[in-house]
Amino acid sequence: MSQLGIEMKDVPTRTTRRGRRGGGVAVLVAAVVVFGLIGVVVGFGVRWFTNKPDYVGDGHGTVVVRIKSGDSISAVGQTLEKDDVVRSAGAFVAVANADPDGANLQPGTYRLHLQMSAQAAYDLLQDPASREMSRVLVPEGLRTDQVLKLLASKTKLPLKDLQAVLADPAALGLPSYANGNAEGFLFPATYDVAPGEDAAQVLKAMVHRFAQAEADTSLASRAPDVHLTPYQVIVVASIVQAEGRTEDFPKIARAILNRLDAGMRLQLNSTVNYILKNGKANLSTQDIATPSPYNTYLHPGLPPGPIDSPGEDAINAVLAPANGNWLYWVTVDPKTGETKFTNSYAQFLQFKAELKANGG
Repeated sequence: MSQLGIEMKDVPTRTTRRGRRGGGVAVLVAAVVVFGLIGVVVGFGVRWFTNKPDYVGDGHGTVVVRIKSGDSISAVGQTLEKDDVVRSAGAFVAVANADPDGANLQPGTYRLHLQMSAQAAYDLLQDPASREMSRVLVPEGLRTDQVLKLLASKTKLPLKDLQAVLADPAALGLPSYANGNAEGFLFPATYDVAPGEDAAQVLKAMVHRFAQAEADTSLASRAPDVHLTPYQVIVVASIVQAEGRTEDFPKIARAILNRLDAGMRLQLNSTVNYILKNGKANLSTQDIATPSPYNTYLHPGLPPGPIDSPGEDAINAVLAPANGNWLYWVTVDPKTGETKFTNSYAQFLQFKAELKANGG
């Protein structure tokens, strides 16, 4: 009995030990399963947060987004996701990368919508109409002070900031022959000024546009053909711009060059008006006596600098003037702009009488 009892006692002991070993395996398997499930859930969550489903449609509301110069497509995507324009930066990057021009997103401030599809957001960023900017048309023939006032009135740039930049124009990228004088080199054109651009950036863009015109007209290489320096070409072009219509520019340029060659004083109202900062058609005796190196009634030769910002037509007219012996010109009809040319002083006086008869 005792042996049987011992045997009976030992059996459950062995059985219990086997049960414990089996339970440990079960627990281990369960733990692996649990951790595996956690890994799946975490992995799914990470993928969901990093590759979220795209929004659908054109979105709603309005949000202003700024793309900085040098931003990569990925950086733009992250900005759009952060501002809730798109749901997934990755989706936006995929759309942009599918377009050969996707890397050409322009810096600036854009008006977009909330919760747009990546494709809709990308399309809107490619649409110039969505860019927030001020468009300024700077016409030919404005003095620098007029250009600055125009920019200030059409943008959010303070006039004092623009004036401060021109007070120290070394950083504008002016051509070396300008000698630090910005007059004549703020090129007339249409400019888009984005929010955040400062006065220096805008004026640099205008000088850069002049450099383009300088290259387009081959100014430096053609100036010697008319016996002028590049700077003198701009001075003469500024006078031509102020003196008549585009179709008359080549004749006016030739008449000015003829006067210079003949050693005559230019005696031009436009240069005196530059001093007076007005556009008077008829100058008084007092006006003509205004002391200034820009007064071509008092001083021979060209004024010391441009009197406005000439366009390409005026520059090209100086570089390729018409053929003729004219010394005088008069806009005989202020309404139509008709201008007559002559090399005779007596006929010049007749033209002036015609102008007076036409109300000029």
